[in-house]
Amino acid sequence: MPGLQFTLPHWAYWLGLIVFPLVAMVLARRPRARLARYSLPLAYLILVTGGMIGLHRFYLKSLLGFVFIPIFGFILYANSTAGEARSTLSDANNIVRIAERTIAREEARVAAAETGLLELRANVETAEEGSFARRSAESRLERALDRIESGRTRLEEAKAGLAEMRPVAEQMRQRRAFWSSAAGYAFYLILALLAVEAVLLPWLVRRANRNLKAERPSEAEMALQASGGHEQKNDAEYVSSGWTGWIDRLSLYAGEFVSYWAVIAVFVYYYEVIARYVFNSPTNWAHEGMYLMFGMQYLVAGAYAMLTESHVRVDIFYTQMSPRRRAITDILTSIFFFIFAGTLLVTSYIFAFDAIAVPSGNGLVSDWARGQIGLFEMLSRLSPSEWTNPNIRWGEISFNEWEVPLWPMKWVMVLGGLLIVLQGISKLAQDVRIVIRGA
Repeated sequence: MPGLQFTLPHWAYWLGLIVFPLVAMVLARRPRARLARYSLPLAYLILVTGGMIGLHRFYLKSLLGFVFIPIFGFILYANSTAGEARSTLSDANNIVRIAERTIAREEARVAAAETGLLELRANVETAEEGSFARRSAESRLERALDRIESGRTRLEEAKAGLAEMRPVAEQMRQRRAFWSSAAGYAFYLILALLAVEAVLLPWLVRRANRNLKAERPSEAEMALQASGGHEQKNDAEYVSSGWTGWIDRLSLYAGEFVSYWAVIAVFVYYYEVIARYVFNSPTNWAHEGMYLMFGMQYLVAGAYAMLTESHVRVDIFYTQMSPRRRAITDILTSIFFFIFAGTLLVTSYIFAFDAIAVPSGNGLVSDWARGQIGLFEMLSRLSPSEWTNPNIRWGEISFNEWEVPLWPMKWVMVLGGLLIVLQGISKLAQDVRIVIRGA
C-alpha cells in the first residue's frame, strides 16, 4: 500500500483559516435558484474528497455508489490485517533477537566454564582434606557446575523460542506482504474507477439535472429549499440601531466568519482518517491544528453568542420581567460581566505578548517584544525572509513535531476578549437607552 507523507505548511494553515471563511461568506450570499440543480464543480469536489466510498454517485442519486463501498471496506480490512501482522512480526522479531543474543552469550560462558572444569576438579583433589584451600576449591567447582547447568537451561529455552518464533516471523512477514499488496491493488482499482468517473461526471450531472426537470417540485417544496429546509431566524434582527449597530455587526460577522471553520475540521479529520486507515500514514498536525482552531473559534464567537443571546443562563425570573426591568437588571449585573471580560482581555494581552518575547524567538518581532530593538527599527528591518525562512521563529511554538507557532492563537485570545468587551458596551448602551426611553 503506498504511503501518504504530507505535513501541512504553517502558511497554508493560516491561509486556509482566513481565505476559506471569506469565500464561504461570499458564496452564502449568492442568490439561490428557484429550482435546485446539481453542480458539476460540487460533484468534482465530492469525487475528490469522498469518491473512494462513492459519495459522488450518491450525490447524483445513483445506486452505483454502492460499488465503491465493498472495495473501500476491503482496503480497511486488508490494512487492519496487515497492521496486526506487522505487530505480531515485531513481537516475533524481538523474541528472535533476544534468543540469538542469549545463545551467543551463554554458549561462550558455558564453553569457558567447561574449559576450566578440569582444573577446578584437580585443585579439589590436590588440596588437603578439611583445609581452607579444599573448601575454597570445592566452592569454586560448585559455582562453575551451577553456571554450566543454568547456562545450558537458558540455551535450551532460547533455542526453543528461536525455533518457535522464526516460522511465526516468516509467516507474519508473508502475511503482511500479502495483505499490503492486496490493499494496494484494491486502492489502484478504486483510482481506476475514479478516473472513469471523472470522465463521465459531466454527463452524469447533465442526466441528473434532466431528471430534475422531469420531476419539478411544488411551490411549497421550492420555498422549503430556498429557506435551507427549515425556518431560520435572521441574525440581522439582533443588530441594534444607532452607533451600537456597528459593534453588533462586527460581532455578527466575526461569528459568521469563524463558524465556517467547522467545515474545515470536517475536511481535515476526513483526511486524517483516510491517511491513517487507508495509507497507514497518520499525521502529526491534524489533531493539533484543529483543537487550536476550535480554541480560537470559541473565543472569537463569544461576542456573537452574546449578541444572539446564545449563552446558557438561568432565566426563571428574568423572562417574566418587563423590558425595562430586564434592562435595569442587566445594568446592575453588567459589573460582573465587565470584571470577567476585562480580566480576559488584560490577561490575554499579557499571555500574547509573553508568547512573542520567549527566549527561543529569534525574529525581529521577538527582539522588539523583549525590548532589544525599538518599534520603528523593527518595522524598518522587516523583510520577506522573516516570514519564509524556516530558521526564524518569532516566539512560542508547540512541542509537537509540527512546531506550529502558538503566539497567533494567543493574539486571537486578545481579539476575542476585545470583541466581548465591545459587545458588552453595546449591550450596556442599549439597556441604558431602554431605561431612559422607557421602552
